[in-house]
Amino acid sequence: MKGNVDLAGANWRATGGPTGNGVEVALLADGYVALRNGNDPDSGVLIFTPAEWTAFTAGVQDGEFDRPQ
Repeated sequence: MKGNVDLAGANWRATGGPTGNGVEVALLADGYVALRNGNDPDSGVLIFTPAEWTAFTAGVQDGEFDRPQ
C-alpha cells in the first residue's frame, strides 16, 4: 500500500493548536498514517506504516526528539 496510497478521501486533522499552523495527520486504511505540512499541504506527504508510526510515537513519548536545553 505504501507505494500507491490514495489520499483523495483522507480526513486531515491539524495538530498545531488553536492557530492550525503545524502538522496535519490523516489516519488511513490498514493502520497507515499520513503527515503533511499544514502551512503548505501541497508540498508533500509522509506515509508511515503501522510499525513506523508506533516507533515514531514511542520516540516522541520518550523524549527522543526533544531539543537539548
